[in-house]
Amino acid sequence: MSREFSVVIERDKDGYFVASVPALRGCHTQAKSLDVLMKRIKEAIELCLEVEEPTATEFIGVQRVAVTA
Repeated sequence: MSREFSVVIERDKDGYFVASVPALRGCHTQAKSLDVLMKRIKEAIELCLEVEEPTATEFIGVQRVAVTA
C-alpha cells in the first residue's frame, strides 16, 4: 500500500537540510544533500509508521511572518 506525506524541508545555519513530517510526531532527519535527505526521510517515515498512525492533516502552505525582536 502506498501512502503520501507532506514533508517540510529547511536548511539550518550549518548548511544541513532538515526534513520533518507534520503528520508523524517526531519524524525528522537531516543530511548535507537533498538526495540523501529524501532517502533518509522515506526510511524515517517507514519506521515511524511501525509505531504510530499518522494524524489527519492537510498541508495548506507556508507563510512568512515578520516580527520586531
